[in-house]
Order: sequence, then structure tokens, then C-alpha cells
Amino acid sequence: MALALCLATSAFFSGAETAMMAVNRYKIASKARLGHLAAIRTQKLLKQTDQLLSVILIGNTLINTASATLSTLIAHRLFASNNFALGAATLLVALAILIFSEATPKVLAANYSESFAYKASFPLLILLRILYPAVWLVNLFVSGLIKVLHLKKNNENQHALSPEELRLLVLESGRYIEKKHHTILLNLFELGSITVDDVMTPRHQIESIDLDAPTDEIRKQIFTCHHTRLPVYSGNPDNITGILHIRKILSLKEDEIDQIRLREVMRPPYFIPSSTPLFTQLQNFQENKRRIAVVVDEYGEMQGLVTLEDILEQVVGEFTTNAPVQGAKALRQPDGSILLDGASSLRELNRKLCLAFPVDGPKTLNGLILEHFEDIPDAGTCLVLAGQRIEIVQTQDRSIRVIRLYAQDI
Repeated sequence: MALALCLATSAFFSGAETAMMAVNRYKIASKARLGHLAAIRTQKLLKQTDQLLSVILIGNTLINTASATLSTLIAHRLFASNNFALGAATLLVALAILIFSEATPKVLAANYSESFAYKASFPLLILLRILYPAVWLVNLFVSGLIKVLHLKKNNENQHALSPEELRLLVLESGRYIEKKHHTILLNLFELGSITVDDVMTPRHQIESIDLDAPTDEIRKQIFTCHHTRLPVYSGNPDNITGILHIRKILSLKEDEIDQIRLREVMRPPYFIPSSTPLFTQLQNFQENKRRIAVVVDEYGEMQGLVTLEDILEQVVGEFTTNAPVQGAKALRQPDGSILLDGASSLRELNRKLCLAFPVDGPKTLNGLILEHFEDIPDAGTCLVLAGQRIEIVQTQDRSIRVIRLYAQDI
């Protein structure tokens, strides 16, 4: 009976050690904040890992020693001086310890670590108080040995997660989070790697106002525009001189709108360098109280426009209506193929059509194809990119305008 009690106690210590080390500390912390008593006890033990391990090892060592001693005494009483029986008893006790006191409880504790840790926390706290002098003495020798070996304890941030680990955690916890929230969380992690070049409106698609144009033409453009903010230039479309908020001008009478008035109400342009990470630009928009920026390259040449909405759509998905001048980006054909605008963003195509176009080089489908050929291909040319069969439908003005994607299973 005493031997069975020793084996059971040893099983408790072995399982407690495995459960305490395997338990999800973040789940424990969450429940502790809600006032869960067992979680609070478990968290208290986990904050003093050295003492926790010491009390478990002291208890386990004492119990296993007692088990071996009891087995020897029992065998000696039953079989007197029979050396074979004594050896067999030792082997049987070792096997019993291995199966019932080590392997089985540790496997169970690893699979049910949270519930096991909660149940073990109360007796462990009591044992820690009772055996504190022995625990202190053991830790004293352990700390001295660590110093002799010139090793350092790393208790600070040892359980902190890196951004990539957090992203992996969100990926693996998808079934516990609403799909929309899961997508938003993943998109947030991508903001640091996506740049304004990936989401900006290219300069050839920008709707802007020319102050050198006739007044009637400017008025017509203002009243029929599809945006709330328009870039303003004089003569050269690349030379942006201001940003006009349409709301400030619509309150005026039509005959009051002229170039002088526009210059008075337009706001100075806000220039940003290309390759700026989206998360950085989101912060810059907030700090500068701006919603639209002109993207320029290293030579100061305009590359495009990026708005606050462009960045937010990378997080929550599309919520604005595209202007008719941009046209439809993807048109599915009766044969299953898809007609795409050559200016379509590779990252957007990957997300919407579940493709795998490389995004570490050119940002648009047109740029990817031109990089592949190192020339402007003729209409009718076919190629395979990232496992997708593509046909050039139309080229114009030194670029590819329309592309057919043969993707039957998209």
C-alpha cells in the first residue's frame, strides 16, 4: 500500500512538471484577469519558475528514493537473501516508476495541461511553503553553479512573441475568430511589408485639374468629377501645385468658380517618397492631418497618388466605389477566362483571385510581363507566369492594356 502511494505521488509530481511547462501562459493570464482562482494560483507559480521546478524535483526525488527503498525491503522480507529476487524486485519497481509515475502522467498532462495545472496548483503552493528552506538551498547551489559556468538567466521577455510569431498565432487560431476579424488581423501584419507603391493610383490614371485649361472646361470637370479631392497642376500634369477639396468649391455659384478662386481654396500638396511602408504612411497621415499624398521617386518625379482610403482598404477590404474612368479590373468571359487591365495590382489580384504572382519586383501585371520579356510583346503573345497561362490581348502607348488570364478553376 505504501509503495502504491509513493508511485501515485511520483505520478503527480511528474504530471505537474509537464503540465506547468506546457500550459498556455496567455490563456492562463486571460483567465486570471477575469478572477479565475486556479488560474491566479497557476500564474503565481509560473512567475517563480525556479522555485516551482525545485519543489517538484525535490518531491519527485524523495518519493522515487522511498519507492526504491520500500521495494528492496519488501523483496528482502519475502525472499530473504535470494539475490535473484532482489534484482527482479528492483527491475519491477523501475518499470512501474517508468510506466505509472513518468510516461503515463506526463502524456496525460501534456494533452490536458490546463486542467492538470489548475488542479496541481493548490498542493504545489502548499508544498512550496512547507519546503521553502530546502527549495532556497537548492536554488542557491544552482545559481552558484550557473555563475561558475558563466551562464546568464534570461527571465525577461522569455515568453514575448515576435511579430512573425504573432502572425503565425493568428493564422493557427483562425477557427476561433470570426472570419472577417481574422482577415483584418492578418492584413494588419502585412502593413509593414506593403508599400505605397503597391496601392497608389498610377499617374496615368489620376484625374486632375489643369489651371491653364479654359474656365468652362474646369467648371465642367469639377461638377462631373468622381472624387472629393483632386490634384491641381499648371500645364505639366507631373507638376502638382495643390490639392482641391471639391466640397469647398461646390458652395459657390458657377460663375464664381475660376482659376483665381481655385488657387485660394486649394491646399498645398503633400509629397511622400515611394517605397514608404503603409503602416508608416498611415501614421504620417494621422500626424499631418492629411488624407491624400503625392508619391514621388528619388528624382522628385511623380509616380502616383495614395489616399487614406487606399490604406484602410488593405485592412478591412474594399468599401469605396471605383470611378468609371478606372473601368472594370476583371471581366469573366463565357469560356471561363478573365480579362484583366494591365495596370491591375499584382497584390490585389493575388488576394482576390487566390493567385501567386511575385510581388517583390514590379507592382502591376503590365510591369511583370514587361520584365519577363524585357520588351513590349505583340498582341496574341501567350506565356506562363507563376503557373498561370496568360495571353496579351491589347497593347497601346508602350504598355499592355488588356490581358486574358486562362484560369478555369478561379
